[in-house]
Amino acid sequence: MRFTVAQLLELLAAGMTDQEILEDYPYLEEADIQATLLYAAHIANARTIINLPLAS
Repeated sequence: MRFTVAQLLELLAAGMTDQEILEDYPYLEEADIQATLLYAAHIANARTIINLPLAS
């Protein structure tokens, strides 16, 4: 199984609920979603900011 944090964040940002994600991707667990959000929060609080290209 290979599902990136970015992919999961994109689904959440698109408005999918946890339940919808778990139904569409049965190999994921609620803990995977929570870990992704925790990781994103950690990255958002990072003191070093890098320049990333904006999505087009």
